[in-house]
Amino acid sequence: MKELVIVESPSKSKTIEKYLGKDYKVTSSKGHIRDLATTGKYGLGVDIEDNFKPNYKAIKGKGKLITDLKKEIKNYDDVILATDPDREGEAISWHLKDSLGLKNYKRVVFNEITKDAIKEAFKNPRDIDMDLVHSQEARRILDRIIGFRLSNLMRSKTDGTSAGRVQSVALKLIVDREREIETFKSEEYYTITAIFNEFDAELFKYKNKKIEIKSEKEANDTLDKLSNSFKIEDIERKETKKRSKLPFTTSTMTQMASNRLGFTASKTMRIAQKLYEGIDLLNETVGLISYMRTDSVRLSDVFVTETKEFIKNKYGNEYIGYVKKVKKNDNVQDAHEAIRPTSVLRTPESVKDYLDKDEFKLYNLIYVRTLASLMSDAILDKTSVVFDNNDYKFKTNGQIVKFDGYLKIYNNYEEVSDKTLPDFSNYKSNVVVSKKIEKEQHFTNPPSRYTEASLIKELEKLGIGRPSTYATIIDILKKRLYIEVNEKKFVPTKTGIQITDKLQEFFSDIINVEYTKEMESDLDKIAEGNEVWYELLKRFYNDFDPLLNKAFKNMEKDEPEKVGEKCPECGKDLVVRKSKYGSFVGCSGYPECKYIKKEEVKIIEICDCPKCGGKIVEKKTKRGKVFYGCNNYPNCKYALWDKPTGKVCDKCGNLLVIKNDEEICTECNK
Repeated sequence: MKELVIVESPSKSKTIEKYLGKDYKVTSSKGHIRDLATTGKYGLGVDIEDNFKPNYKAIKGKGKLITDLKKEIKNYDDVILATDPDREGEAISWHLKDSLGLKNYKRVVFNEITKDAIKEAFKNPRDIDMDLVHSQEARRILDRIIGFRLSNLMRSKTDGTSAGRVQSVALKLIVDREREIETFKSEEYYTITAIFNEFDAELFKYKNKKIEIKSEKEANDTLDKLSNSFKIEDIERKETKKRSKLPFTTSTMTQMASNRLGFTASKTMRIAQKLYEGIDLLNETVGLISYMRTDSVRLSDVFVTETKEFIKNKYGNEYIGYVKKVKKNDNVQDAHEAIRPTSVLRTPESVKDYLDKDEFKLYNLIYVRTLASLMSDAILDKTSVVFDNNDYKFKTNGQIVKFDGYLKIYNNYEEVSDKTLPDFSNYKSNVVVSKKIEKEQHFTNPPSRYTEASLIKELEKLGIGRPSTYATIIDILKKRLYIEVNEKKFVPTKTGIQITDKLQEFFSDIINVEYTKEMESDLDKIAEGNEVWYELLKRFYNDFDPLLNKAFKNMEKDEPEKVGEKCPECGKDLVVRKSKYGSFVGCSGYPECKYIKKEEVKIIEICDCPKCGGKIVEKKTKRGKVFYGCNNYPNCKYALWDKPTGKVCDKCGNLLVIKNDEEICTECNK
């Protein structure tokens, strides 16, 4: 009789079923099937007095799926739970086992969706790891307690709609950075550069001490003491090795994709998920990359061996590198691997025709990064020359790439260029003469605002959150209107600053980097079997509950901003309010008076409608999402989500639109 395999993703189930053959049927749970109920004290779905015992219920829309699975499992001898190889995946398997009442089951895990990896995993089933399940469970309950109770507080006292354990710490980082920028006082300084025919040299010391020039007078005084003759004081030549970067973790992948490809973290993870779950190639469906939620940089021995052979055959023995040793991070789940291609033989060019443009860009980035990590170091010849001019020391540096090593394939992502210096042995009397010496005024800059990449890097460095959560954290901050994005940099809104200040006034002992980092460490201890999950929750709740009660009692409520108009229905002041869909003007007498001022709709014409000759205009859905449709609606229902340019496609005649900063045809790019 067939065995039933349950995974969490429908697309993943199709790929796996092709590998397993006719003795297996593969179906999916479509993600989590249960979550905490909203019963009990404060609607938390847990019994605080009974060791935080959770009360689970089927997620909306999943009741029928559970019922259908219960019927289906009766037709099979065994059920195999093959969800993702992390805490969330382990929790999904446990919820399936528990809700379906499984007695006979197997748990299998694999890091990549390839035929060999799947078949090997099915030879080595195991039990569900309850330590991983309890770790996920504790995290979910923590987030429920903080999310429900703090959000309720914020809604009652501020313009905000939510707060969260990691979300609020990330927001605090952005607010703190903004205040650093606001209080920053720029200082003037000068640099002095000697210009020669073939190179420039910078002033860096005076009488062997570092020199700082803080005013124009100091700069002019220095220039007055310099001649145009520079004595060559020291020439240092050395060969240095430049090693490649480590293969990708979730964090470094999202950072690199942001910086090099212009992808948001959520877009990167969405594309990576598809590459992991399976792409239809010419004669097979295969996962192109290993599991994309990981904080490990380890590569399997099999992959390393195959890749070194590939490098030898394609580039030569001298390009074969080594597996880099890294300092062990206690938070890394090293049972996982780094993000890598599932086969080094599946080059980006060989699969390009089966991927869309963005999928190819990300796969190419992952492939090249992984291959480069196992290639030899680049070798640079570096030269440093120091010149003396009346005890003022100038320096110039040069370098030549002697051997490109990993840069042979990685030079599109890491530019290392030659800077050639002249042969100073040709200069008579060891003296070189400058064409001119220049001063240049500068001002110190404030710290930069966070971008997606730099915020993710900071969160990882501080040990806050987990790789799989970074994209979600950023999306929540945007959705709640706590931050705005200006030139790809995060700027806190008035509400974001307000939320942060209120939380710091009453919860600074909990909403901070160290507490959040320690909590992550404790959750890891649960996963390792070194901490009891409900004991952690007890300690947290004993700290949190008194602070929350004090805040509800003592936190002052901020009044909404008045707009200078009266409500036409009750005569009270109209004020600016916020919802998750944006700002609006409503009555200050809410909830007794529910008047909302309707905005005057300004019609923005974009271009002619290609179907009826009317006008394509900017419109909004009931939830405030912008789209573009014909003004002859409902007679003409032509509409687009992306903004049309007014131009038409040469191939199909449809309107071209702007998507991801590029002009494309919606039909030809499907």
